[in-house]
This record gives sequence, C-alpha cells and structure tokens, in this order.
Amino acid sequence: MPFRTRTALPVACYAVLLVSALQTLVVPVVADIQADLGVSAGAASWVVTANLLAAAVLTPLLGRLGDLHGRRPVMLGVLLVVLLGSVLGATTSSLPLLLAGRVAQAASFGLFPLAIGVLREELPPHRLTGAMALVSGMLSVGAGFGLVVTGLLMRDGGDYHRLFWLATALTVIGLIGVWLLPRRAGAATGGLDVPGAALLGLGLVLLLLPLEEGNGWGWGSARVLGLLVAAVVVLTGFVFFERRAVHPLVSTRMLSHRPIVLANTAGLFLGFAMFAVFLGVSQLVQTPPTVAGYGFGASVLVASLVYLLPGTAGGVISAPVGGRLVARFGARATLVIAALLAGAGFAMLAALHTETWEVIVGALVVNTAVTFGYAALPALLVANVTPAETGIANSVNSIARSVGMSLGTAFVVTMMTRNPIPGPVPLPREEQLVIVFVTGAVLAVAAALAVGLLLPRTAQPRFTPAEVEADDVLGAAGLDIPASR
Repeated sequence: MPFRTRTALPVACYAVLLVSALQTLVVPVVADIQADLGVSAGAASWVVTANLLAAAVLTPLLGRLGDLHGRRPVMLGVLLVVLLGSVLGATTSSLPLLLAGRVAQAASFGLFPLAIGVLREELPPHRLTGAMALVSGMLSVGAGFGLVVTGLLMRDGGDYHRLFWLATALTVIGLIGVWLLPRRAGAATGGLDVPGAALLGLGLVLLLLPLEEGNGWGWGSARVLGLLVAAVVVLTGFVFFERRAVHPLVSTRMLSHRPIVLANTAGLFLGFAMFAVFLGVSQLVQTPPTVAGYGFGASVLVASLVYLLPGTAGGVISAPVGGRLVARFGARATLVIAALLAGAGFAMLAALHTETWEVIVGALVVNTAVTFGYAALPALLVANVTPAETGIANSVNSIARSVGMSLGTAFVVTMMTRNPIPGPVPLPREEQLVIVFVTGAVLAVAAALAVGLLLPRTAQPRFTPAEVEADDVLGAAGLDIPASR
C-alpha cells in the first residue's frame, strides 16, 4: 500500500479529533471570556453560538466542495481558514474579532465529512467499517481532550488566549498531515447553493439574536419582535428558494415528509440537550456557594475534569452500545429510549444537584442519551428515504443538530442572565438553573412521545452492529449510506 494511502486513516482520525476538540475548548471558559473582555454573559455566549451557527451553514457546503474539487485541497483550505481564526482568537481582546475567529474555526466541522470521504476513497471495503468506527471514537476522545487541556491551561488563573494558541498548534499539525494525503480529483459536477446558505445563516442569526438578548432588550421591545418577524420572513424565503434551487442545500421534501420531520426534530432536541447540559452544569459547578447559596465554587480545571469529562469520555463506551441497541431493537425504539434517558438525567439534575456525584451522574446520563440518539438517527433516516436521498437527509439532520446546539446555548444564556443575584459579578439564581434542567426533561418526554406515537411503524431493516456503527459515522457526516444490506 503506498505511503500516502497509509496516511488516510491516521490523518482522518486526527482531523476528527481536532473538530471535537475545537468545539469543546471554550465551553468551560465562557465566564472567563466575559470577565476578561468586560461584556455581558449574553454577548460572551456568542463565542459558542457563532461557532455552531456557522457550522450549520458551512458543513454541507464544504462537503459539497469536496465532492466537486477533491477532498484534499478543500481540507487544506479549511485548515488554513481555521488557522487564521485561531491566530486571530489568540491575539485579540476584542469581542467582534474573537467572534470572527470562532466563525472561521467553525469551518473545522467540514473536516468530518471530508475525512470520511477520504477513507471511502482510499481504504478497501473490508477495512472501511472498522476504520470509520475508529474515527467515530475520535469525536469523544477529542471532546474529552479539549476539556482536559482547557482545565490544565486555565488552572491558577490562566489566560483563555492560551486555548487559541493551542488550537493554532493543533491546526498546523493537521495541515502537515493533510498535505501527505493522496491527490484525487473531484467526482461530482454541478454547483454550490451559496445563496441558500446565506439565507439560512441570516435567518438563524435573526432568530437567535433576540433569544439571547431578550432579557436586556425587553421581550416585548421593538427590536426583539422585529428581529423575530424578520427571522420568520427570511427562513420562509429560504424554503421557497430551496424549492427552485438546482442543487439545494436542503431538499424541501426533507421539510415535509413526516418521518424525516420527526427525525430532524429529534436531532434538534439532542443538540439542545448536549449544550444545555454542557453549559448548565458548567455554570452550576463554578457558582460560589458562599455568594449564591448553591454550587461548588469549582475552578475551570475541576469543572472540566471532574464534572464534564466523564460524560464526554463515556462516549467511547456508549457509542458502540447505542449501535447494538439499534441492531437489536431498531432505530425507533432506541430513539425513544434515548429521549427517556435524557429526561431522567435532566430530572435528576433538577432535583439533585447538591452533591458532586449527583451532578456527575446526571450529566453522564444525559450525554449517554445523546450518544444513543445520534446512533439511532442515521438508521431511522435510511429506513424512511430512498437510497439516493440518504446523503441530503443526513446533511439536513446535521444542520438540525447544530441548530439545536445553538438553541440550547441561547436558552441557557437567557435563563442565566434573567433576574440575577446582585453583586460585582451577577450570578444566576438556583431556580433559573432548575428551569433549564426541567425544560430539558419536558422536551425529552415530548420527543419520546412524538417519536413513539407519531412515527409510522415501517418495516425496519435488520442491521448488524458493525453496519450500525458505519452508518452512524456516515450519517453524522451527512454522507450517503449504502443501499445494499
């Protein structure tokens, strides 16, 4: 096997590790960024939200670019953009420039479908399933790595700029690795739906901006109401535009076919749950009990390693377990199990959060539920669309998950900044965090009922655990799933 072909698997693993590490690096330090830049909690939260919004728009576009022009040059271009964003974040103390850096870093999400595409081009069929399962594991490993490194770099009052310098170094390593990949020509023809992506991005910004700033602007203010109306207008225009696009970013059938709508609604909830628990637990454990009457006064290091890491690291175990649940009980039943499990985790966090073990277990249960749900979604989609539609169905579901993450971030920030405890550093009241967790539990039960009662009972394809793991990776990457089973 040529040397450049042998590099495909390690480079793909590293690229996916980089994606998930960049996603989690800043989650525990939003409060530090707020304090260092002297901005509101809502403004600081955009370092997370802007990244997720940009990812929702960029990921399907970058995957399409890889099909058109070859994956290696597109991956190199993505990494150069990420490098510029990382350097910008490391050298600025301006919130607008920091947000620009985080938007540039969002291009890294495109590395996932591109890396999986490289594996499909370079590896023989008998090695592909195992390779994709290994790459899938890198999502959990990278998330855990990001949390560990964040905790270590921020100990003893560390500067958050260190995280962006680390991202810079990691991106340079990625550039070297991708440079070694084989050169392959693009296999597709056609164009990009850039106008559709622009409309989607604008509509999502118009939707999320008033949701995050509503406490400060007033929920009945002209700005909030005007932006929400504008969001409805723009997103409606996006749907009409996609109906006429030759190569649409989102197939309009995916917005009207009931099983796909339910799958995307479930993806929206799972993304919401993932970031609601990330940010809610981070805020809870870092709150000083002497001031607020609750919390643990944990440092960023303790919040990252003790409270958040078990949930992300557990994905290495829960991901293959989720695949076996799908193989044994089917995607529909697994998704219901995942939603009920998430509800139990959120309910536990709402009722029990005075002991360290209670918070760790509650967060672990929610994260495990999210992993099970992510394993079920690709199998659910492939059972309800034609083989030619699996790629676009998974791309739409990927967008839904990213939007859900953004909504989870916006909701947590809204609750954390509503009616705070007065002081030099305003802190959320305990009941505000309880509302976050109760809302997560209610949405989880609603998701379980919707999937269990409204999803049509169709003949479920029989999957082996290995096929489920492979489809999980392809589905998460927004790529076509093989029709032959």
